[in-house]
Amino acid sequence: MTEKDVYKTIVKPSNEVLFKDKNSKFFGYAFPVKTEEHVKQHVNVLKKKHHSARHWCYAYKLGTATNVYRVNDDGEPNNSAGMPIYGQIQSFDITNVLIIVVRYFGGVKLGVGGLIHAYKTTAQLALDSSNIIKKTINHIYLITFEYKNMNKVMRIIKEKNLKIIDQKMELNCQITISVRQKDTDNVFEIFNQLFEIEIKLLDT
Repeated sequence: MTEKDVYKTIVKPSNEVLFKDKNSKFFGYAFPVKTEEHVKQHVNVLKKKHHSARHWCYAYKLGTATNVYRVNDDGEPNNSAGMPIYGQIQSFDITNVLIIVVRYFGGVKLGVGGLIHAYKTTAQLALDSSNIIKKTINHIYLITFEYKNMNKVMRIIKEKNLKIIDQKMELNCQITISVRQKDTDNVFEIFNQLFEIEIKLLDT
């Protein structure tokens, strides 16, 4: 059974991969991305690097709870490039990822079927060369309390093995913690029931 608060992604860019078919060259790249702005940056970098290429086709998928995705054929026939690339993102079941395939035209037309195969294979090679990892969906909480309650708070953090992201230890203390999604209700309830201790969700 798949855990609902776990997702797969890549942590660093893949190696450059190359697929050739009838003198056309397809260079494939996979990048970890969090925003559409990151997507634009990577596309622009590759357009400069491969300035004499014919097409820079890509697909990306963002998000964990809800997914945003987009495909771009960049002048290739409709659905012959972006969708085959996106199909590999789905096949590998990963998110927060961008795959770009750069094509140098070799003078021989591949036909739609040939293009679909080439873009799909190049995307697959890029993901095969990536380090795919599992991550948990976490939520961030802020705990506010007086210094005298420090031991009480720290004991729960230790017992529940919670990750501290930030802390401010003064007369009025603040600790920011990261909580795995499946544990959020339980952790919130424990802190919420404690006298003189406040907990609030910082993200949604």
